[in-house]
Amino acid sequence: MSPEKLLYMAKQIATFFASQPGADQADCVAQHIRDFWEPRMREQFLALAADPKQEMPELVRSAAAKLAA
Repeated sequence: MSPEKLLYMAKQIATFFASQPGADQADCVAQHIRDFWEPRMREQFLALAADPKQEMPELVRSAAAKLAA
């Protein structure tokens, strides 16, 4: 899958969870990606997020860090 598509999908997930109450939005985004994305998609996403030059919302970057842990 293209990096642009993965980032688009991650942003959509983050937009949904950002509107939910609580302070665990990054955990929720990470869990959603863990539950519903296939391993290759997660690996590509983590590689994308590891690039500090890649622009992405802070919630998406936080979720990626949680996935990588």
